[in-house]
Amino acid sequence: MRKILIVLAGLSVMLCSCAQKGTEFTVLQWNIWQEGTMVPGGYDAIVDEIERLRPDFVTFSEVRNYHGIRFCDRIVASLRERGLEYYSFYSYDSGLLSRYPITDSTTVFPENGDHGSIYRMVSEIDGREIAVYTAHLDYLNDAYYNVRGYDGSTWEKIPIPQTVLEVLQVNDASQRDDAIRDFIAAARKDIEAGRIVILGGDFNEPSHLDWIRETKDLYDHNGLIIPWTVPLMLDNAGFVDTYREQFPDVLSHPGFTFPADNPLIPVERLTWTPDADERDRIDYIFYYPYPGLELLDAAVFGPRGSICNSQRVTEATEDPFIEPLGVWPTDHKGVLVRFLLQ
Repeated sequence: MRKILIVLAGLSVMLCSCAQKGTEFTVLQWNIWQEGTMVPGGYDAIVDEIERLRPDFVTFSEVRNYHGIRFCDRIVASLRERGLEYYSFYSYDSGLLSRYPITDSTTVFPENGDHGSIYRMVSEIDGREIAVYTAHLDYLNDAYYNVRGYDGSTWEKIPIPQTVLEVLQVNDASQRDDAIRDFIAAARKDIEAGRIVILGGDFNEPSHLDWIRETKDLYDHNGLIIPWTVPLMLDNAGFVDTYREQFPDVLSHPGFTFPADNPLIPVERLTWTPDADERDRIDYIFYYPYPGLELLDAAVFGPRGSICNSQRVTEATEDPFIEPLGVWPTDHKGVLVRFLLQ
């Protein structure tokens, strides 16, 4: 009997061990502020950080292809010089980088007049297809600035709106919701085809999960509880906000991604609202639930410092940070997420 119990115990350990086996992969969302050109040494810092983190997929914002040089080719070549093999394809405004070969790529929402863009790539992990989307959404009609007393298109001072309706009327005049509507339509086809679907991006819009009763009198929300359009559209379509899924307490883990402090840049170039607290979480990674796909962890990638009322402040939150090696190449913080695929 004792031998049987020992065998059963051993089988139990083996089964538990097997249950944990699978393939881990990481996704990094990173606004690189005009390809790192706004910060001395910025491009090299982008390469350094990717070499350090070795994310499986990167969703870039602010790809510009300056001087006719394709950023996709440049970043792939720079990483190859470091002994890392990545794949990419031509895009503008937003971009994608993959450690897995890319089998398909499409433009979902083309950039036109600097109103944002969305691109898609397909790859394969352990025999299962994955569609990764990158989004850099319209920066105009940024109504979360209106709430703080600044026009969300001109950034001139204005009276603070008194109702949620006023705010959303401005917000929905942007093309952010149009872009996400196109994403949802494209993603549904991938979901129907049995693919994993991931979306990373700088949305230029906060989350309805962050502007709640508990935060209405914080961060210059000025008493407003706002169901921000784009994250709510994704929520209603079944997509999961990874950071808020991992850290549901918005008070202990606000997860601010903008504006990041950058010691190499004067404060006046890091803030759009000199007399207000504009800190917000506007960079995201979403996924659609998939059998065997598990969110393991998430972290803010970047400095602990932020800009608040034109002051450099250090966040005293419980957010997990992956701090920079040295030069920080941007005015945003990124998001790094780790998944397990079984």
